Formats: sequence, C-alpha cells, structure tokens
Amino acid sequence: MDDKHMQIGEVAARTELSLRTIRHYEETGLVIPSARSQGGFRLYTEADVARLMVIRRMKPLGFTLDQMRDLLEATDCLDRDSDLNAAEREVLLNRVRAYERAAAEQVDKLRVQLSRAEDFAATLRSRLEQNASVALS
Repeated sequence: MDDKHMQIGEVAARTELSLRTIRHYEETGLVIPSARSQGGFRLYTEADVARLMVIRRMKPLGFTLDQMRDLLEATDCLDRDSDLNAAEREVLLNRVRAYERAAAEQVDKLRVQLSRAEDFAATLRSRLEQNASVALS
C-alpha cells in the first residue's frame, strides 16, 4: 500500500463524498486521518480511502454508523492481527458473514424496487404514447 498522503479535498474527489461527510465520519470515529500536516490539515492514505469506500457502499444499503464501525473493526482485526487463534478468527469471520448476508438481502430488495420502478415507468410511457396517438387522430 502506498504511503502517499492526500488532503481531504483529494479524498473527497476520489470517494465522491463531501468534505462535511468525511469530517462527520471522523467525528464519529469511523475514519481517522492517518496524519496531520504541519499546518494542521488532515492527511489520508490509500487505506483511509479504502475505509471510506466501504462506508460509502454500506450507507445506501441502510447500515447504521454502529454497524459500519462493527464491520470495520472486524475486518481490521482480520487484516492486521495474525495472532488470532482459530476461535477468535471464526467469531470475526461470522460477523463479516452476517454483514455479507445482510448486504445480499438489501441488494435483493433493491432489485425488486428497481423492477417495480421500471414497470411503473413503462406504464407511464405507454399511457403517454396512447394519449399522444389519440391527440394526433
């Protein structure tokens, strides 16, 4: 992973999150800048950007900030801690699996909503086309 530091504006552009949102995630402890410049500016690494992208993907699926924090803690432990025993690793993996299942359920619900929205839009198009042809007659 690259140790290059980015200021919050670059991170916002890369993640498509607002400065305010990134600051809010910092205030709630979801992401902490890896460093600060001598002038006090927040500095982020690629790992910080990756963490923000996880949060960005969870948000529209309805996960709470606490759930985001829990998943990030579990994945951080799995990624960092090679000293975990088998039981500890399995507990963490089960937590991650539960979030994967919840995400898959939300995706299924969104697919149903999208299908209904597409049907509705097609119905409206059809009605408009019928009324347009009646108006032309």
